[in-house]
Amino acid sequence: MKRFFIGALAFIGALSILFVVGVVGLLMLAASSKPGVPSNLVLELDLQQPLPEYTLDTSLAGAFGEEPTSLRDVVEGLEKGATDPRVKSLVVRIGQPGSSAQVQELRDAVKAFRASGKRAVAYADGFGEAGNGTGAYYLASAFDAVYIQPSGDVGLTGLVMETPFARDAFAKLGVKPEFGKRAEFKNAVNTFTDESYGPHQREATEAFGGGLFQQVVKGVAEGRKLTEDEVRALIDRAPFMGQAAVDAKLVDGLRYRDEIHDELKKQAGDGAEFLYVDKYLERAGRPHQTGTTIALIYGVGEVLRGKSQSNPLSGGQVMGGDTVAAAFRKAVEDPSVKAILFRVDSPGGSYSASDTIRREVQRAREAGKPVIVSMGTYAASGGYFVAMAGDKIVAQPGTLTGSIGVYNGKFVTSELWAKLGVNFDTIAFGKNATFSSSDQGFTPEQRAQLESELDTIYLDFTSRAAQARNMPLEKLQAVAKGRVWTGEDALERGLVDALGGYPKALELAREAAKLEKDAPVRIVVFPRPRPTGQVLSELLGKHEADNSDDEATGHAAMSSQVLEQVRAVYRVGAKLGLTGQGAEGRMLYAPLPEVRW
Repeated sequence: MKRFFIGALAFIGALSILFVVGVVGLLMLAASSKPGVPSNLVLELDLQQPLPEYTLDTSLAGAFGEEPTSLRDVVEGLEKGATDPRVKSLVVRIGQPGSSAQVQELRDAVKAFRASGKRAVAYADGFGEAGNGTGAYYLASAFDAVYIQPSGDVGLTGLVMETPFARDAFAKLGVKPEFGKRAEFKNAVNTFTDESYGPHQREATEAFGGGLFQQVVKGVAEGRKLTEDEVRALIDRAPFMGQAAVDAKLVDGLRYRDEIHDELKKQAGDGAEFLYVDKYLERAGRPHQTGTTIALIYGVGEVLRGKSQSNPLSGGQVMGGDTVAAAFRKAVEDPSVKAILFRVDSPGGSYSASDTIRREVQRAREAGKPVIVSMGTYAASGGYFVAMAGDKIVAQPGTLTGSIGVYNGKFVTSELWAKLGVNFDTIAFGKNATFSSSDQGFTPEQRAQLESELDTIYLDFTSRAAQARNMPLEKLQAVAKGRVWTGEDALERGLVDALGGYPKALELAREAAKLEKDAPVRIVVFPRPRPTGQVLSELLGKHEADNSDDEATGHAAMSSQVLEQVRAVYRVGAKLGLTGQGAEGRMLYAPLPEVRW
């Protein structure tokens, strides 16, 4: 009987393996027999949710090639479609398009598509539906025509920036935040230490929000052929229902989806078909696949030591210092690579991990490989630290930029635990063994040590930034102070070199590689995507790396990912001071203000 059960289990295990192999084989077979591109088509895009900047191949979905459509996919799909005679027009349903910088990247792509003489139409059930639809409408205003259905509205009501302050809540809980920061505008810890906006945080937040608001007003005015004063007046009167939105010249008509699609299909001609932008790109092929090689390296998410990874709870990503640094080394070692495009989208994080990446950016330049940085939603604090050593930096007008500063400290939770009937007793060996302990506050000597550490890091950050940006230290420190800027303001202050997105960065990469303006280039992502079989084997725990660089650009085993989900919950407690970790790994960090638009 025992042998029977063992044999049955072995048989079931063998069937499971065969099933996985069979699924992979079928998927590979399906991939090899993709349908072609219709001879007459309308590109279609659904923006009900923000597009991810980049997706790591660290899950079974990634292994099976089911990554979600990325921002770059859409930008390159529209670029490809603009010159493809089979593509007649574009229709986009807009819901939640993402941050200001993402919206501006999409607006640029749509305007470039229209510049080829092709029509672009945006529609929505409604922009906001009694909520705030400003960001969605800002994107829509870049199209030839904008429609809502008769029951829809246009919630072009402006933007609101909200910051929670939990000082009193922490006091009631018995949690004491003990932090230091450099300098006065470094507001990452204010949520824990203040009860409302202080003068410096209010000044920076109002300036940042005011800059974004002006960009929206200007964009809507240009797109809808209105004056900026008219747009401001409309914002103060919004929201607008149905016909009122038409009368205000905010939309071109009240139409349902089927009416819009029927019209576009008729305009495209006989046999016209609709095709999603990502499917079109998959079948037609990406642009920039032949010519001089330019490496594309992503730095997305909070900067931490170790490998890049996905956060299973937040859906976000971690920019692993080891992974990104190894990608730079691989690109430098590749003789075909003539320039590197470094796409940064990060609020910052670990000082040491940020410095690891910055060092490799510097080494790439010293090796004769120019580095052009393209900033996404934000490149703040550690995100700016990794970017500042590039030859040129490109940001969108709405990119959250700068926050050149540092903070550190811990939450002291002994009173909280005492309220719960838990008391910690400590035996320490070493005068400063309790430096990071959440059970005890800083001694005067430890506080002095913390302040000295902050001074050292701030001077290092500002000195390196001044050298990288070719500025006197005093001038750089005047715009540092931990303050965030819009990309537009950062350009005026010398923190970035140009405004734009992927196309502008690519233009500068060609220039840095000493190529003609329209010279063909081949964009290759580093680290290079791995074969499906290798990804699967690594997910199952098989070690494939030959050296530390291969290890850094590989994938975590499945068992490690499950463990990481548990650790992610633990980190939530760490941020609230409920564990001993405190703010570990986040000394160069700038949380994105919550903007409702």
